[in-house]
Amino acid sequence: MKILGHRGAAGTAPENTLISFDKGLKLGVDGFEFDVQMSRDREVVVIHDERVDRTSDGIGWVKDYSLKELKNLNFGVGFKTYAPIPTLEELLEMLQDKKSLILNVEIKTGLIQYPGIVPQVAGLLEKYNVTNQSIISSFEHRTVVEVIKDFPYLKTGLLYECGLISPWVYAQDMGASHLHPHYAFISPELVGECHLRGIGVHTWTVNEEWEIERAIVSGADIAITNYPERFSHLRSE
Repeated sequence: MKILGHRGAAGTAPENTLISFDKGLKLGVDGFEFDVQMSRDREVVVIHDERVDRTSDGIGWVKDYSLKELKNLNFGVGFKTYAPIPTLEELLEMLQDKKSLILNVEIKTGLIQYPGIVPQVAGLLEKYNVTNQSIISSFEHRTVVEVIKDFPYLKTGLLYECGLISPWVYAQDMGASHLHPHYAFISPELVGECHLRGIGVHTWTVNEEWEIERAIVSGADIAITNYPERFSHLRSE
């Protein structure tokens, strides 16, 4: 099972900032899961929430800020440090030489649609030559369908947090390459049925010991975690 740092190493560093991704690299992650949205001037930025309130010293919607205005906010306030918001391009530039890393890009289009974000993200992945190591995921499955239709060479992941019936059939019919269930909905049956169909299973957000054990017993391919360091003893064993 491979380990992806969630928003970098979000448990111990300001999430979705270059500080957090650098810490994840130092912890030896196999890759990262992170989120992207668009600024008012249509720059792709790395941030989870649709609003900046929780993670910065600002207030308001990401979509209402220009990139310059977002760069004036501090996204490290929760850790008493200074950390600017990164663009997707800045993050890919930082990681472009690390060809073994898995890059799981979650496109946040559930609440705000962000027209044109899919081709913009795909273009940046192509520019930095990381398409082979990238996965596009979303809770908004219409966004995943857009990726499958327009960029069929990209791997895709269907995020969900509910007890779907036969989700492997759903993924197969859609043409998605991976399912991304919350850890509460993984099981050996789910993983086995997916693997029979060539579908990978990546589960999130696996932080506590019992959650880690559940992910291992299920046979999941990837666990996404805020605390990559908590998996080190399992790897040594």
